[in-house]
Amino acid sequence: MATPHNKANPGDFAKTVLMPGDPLRAKMIADTYLSDVRLVNDVRGMLGYTGTFNGRPVSVMGSGMGMPSVGIYSYELYSLYGVENIIRIGSAGAYVGELNVGDVVLADSAYSESSFAKVQNGDPSEVQYPSASLNEKIRAAAKTLGIPMTESRIHSSDVFYQDGDPDYFKKLVTDQGVTCVEMESFALFHNAKALGKQAACLLTISDSFVSHQEMSAEDRQNSLHDMIRIALTCAASED
Repeated sequence: MATPHNKANPGDFAKTVLMPGDPLRAKMIADTYLSDVRLVNDVRGMLGYTGTFNGRPVSVMGSGMGMPSVGIYSYELYSLYGVENIIRIGSAGAYVGELNVGDVVLADSAYSESSFAKVQNGDPSEVQYPSASLNEKIRAAAKTLGIPMTESRIHSSDVFYQDGDPDYFKKLVTDQGVTCVEMESFALFHNAKALGKQAACLLTISDSFVSHQEMSAEDRQNSLHDMIRIALTCAASED
């Protein structure tokens, strides 16, 4: 059941897919953590793999950057490939001083100015939510592994280079209660809701608008292992 974006066959994806933005991070996860790995997609360089973790089938596939890209890949995985759960695993910029580079954040909601949900099916909400049951399993996995994790509302932005008000993020912290920014989860949560599936988002703070600390591009691709271990442990516990 190939699409213009995915050459995989029915059954090639596990029920749970870990979805980093960077396809090279997907490759790193497959090479490092999964057994019996096979490549199931490489169309447009968007690498997707299926293997096992702790004896359970798990897939990992890149989403690309931004809501239009994750919107395409997640919709197809949910609607055409039998995927039930997608856990986004990405990087984020901290809006508050309480979050430091390397901290793991579980999204309890995603605020966005994006028109994605409204255009996709008329949903006017500015806030989208993850699956409560999937988030609970992620909490359990983090506890089992002894990895600290913060939960908060996140900002999903359509714009990376914002040339307007340099203090805009402070307004979002005050008005919307967000603590960090990424670019995909609002669309992922919406697609899951629209299709009756489950989605969650785990983030690692890669830079800070407050302290101005930041990870290197290489670290973003090859580190973030606490977040990855939590997501894999959750995926291996799925029914």
